[in-house]
Amino acid sequence: MRILTRQYEWLVQTREVLFQYCETIAASDYVRDMESFGGGSMRSLQAHAADCYRFWLGGFALKRTLPPVPAEQVLHVRAMREVFAGVDLLVGEFLNEFEDQPDLEILGSPSWQEDAVAITPLWLFTHTTTHEFHHKGQILSMGRQLGYSPMMTDLYYPAGK
Repeated sequence: MRILTRQYEWLVQTREVLFQYCETIAASDYVRDMESFGGGSMRSLQAHAADCYRFWLGGFALKRTLPPVPAEQVLHVRAMREVFAGVDLLVGEFLNEFEDQPDLEILGSPSWQEDAVAITPLWLFTHTTTHEFHHKGQILSMGRQLGYSPMMTDLYYPAGK
């Protein structure tokens, strides 16, 4: 069984629930910068989560040069879904390359430091997925502050499995 692939499939299911929630939010609120969250918006947090995958899995692990997601150009949830469709393809490529070698040390230099570091695929996958879940919680809190009722976006126990 490819456990990380299965885990990512579950994450995609919870992201879909978050997208459905975001579609109930007025477009002006989705892009509204909120000082209580460091001046970010729901849109900017989702773009930031996508960038995390792009940076660590695409840039660091797969050695690709991927530009950041221009959050200000993502005008609605439908466009953010398209951004994450690209992320899903990238994660698939990463998992095809590295899932069977989770402890392989990948050398690279993050842009903010000169020295190379060795990071494993398991760490990279764990970091990017937990990072997305962290920001998912912030997005739900932002919605709550704007008067929207949050949805249950936790993982559901798959009955019979």
